Amino acid sequence: MKVYSFVGASGSGKSHHASFVAGKYGIKYIIDDGLLICENRIVSGFSAKREKTKLKAIRRAIFTEEEHVKEVKKSLDELKPDKILIIGTSDKMVDRIAERLSLPPVSERIYIENILSPEEIEVARKKRYEEGKHVIPVPTFEVKKHFSGYFIDPLRIFRRKEMDFEKTVVRPYYSYLGKYTISENVINSIVVNEAKKFDGIYKINKVITENYPEGIIIKIEIVMVHGTPINSVLRGAIKKIKSVVEYMTSLNVLDIKIHVKALYISNN
Repeated sequence: MKVYSFVGASGSGKSHHASFVAGKYGIKYIIDDGLLICENRIVSGFSAKREKTKLKAIRRAIFTEEEHVKEVKKSLDELKPDKILIIGTSDKMVDRIAERLSLPPVSERIYIENILSPEEIEVARKKRYEEGKHVIPVPTFEVKKHFSGYFIDPLRIFRRKEMDFEKTVVRPYYSYLGKYTISENVINSIVVNEAKKFDGIYKINKVITENYPEGIIIKIEIVMVHGTPINSVLRGAIKKIKSVVEYMTSLNVLDIKIHVKALYISNN
């Protein structure tokens, strides 16, 4: 196995350009931020961005936890990659990761300065420190639980002047241009469409989507047909709506709350 490293200071844009570097050198596997990634799909690992403190995030990124190490090493043993790219903030960090994962020593070192101009690096730094954005080179649906909630009303979230946390933004491999946004109306339409499929739900009065850093909570107000087994129908509806919304939007649905406002009694 040949091990490559891609090194750059925090916020310099290395994760954002990892896919470009991997493509240039014909590398399918990337280790970044505590994750093992294969062609933009998370294979194993635990993202450092999920840790609550900076110290824990650093420890996660350099694989200090034994269970974390075992999981990723098991994947590497099964996959047997011929090349792998390790992303880090320094040569020392990359060498530490390689050692922890029992990988061969780094044989080729690539630096962010070889890829970006000083001006481009400065733009990346501003994105990190002024907007709190961090990019991971995997598709949106792969890490939905790490960043869900940023799609809905992004202007309201990014408007904060004081940034006391770092967001994780996932840029799909197929496009580094433009923005991916999902309207609340779209989510509500999906909910209504799925709810209508259940026998016993007569009418959907209202759908409210509440946005939180960890994901979304959907509140639904409905009218049900009198005589319907309410509990079983609602359990099925909640399970189905959650599954479809997460699949179609990549958002993490934290909870779905259905309030039965009234019962419909047929005249027949």
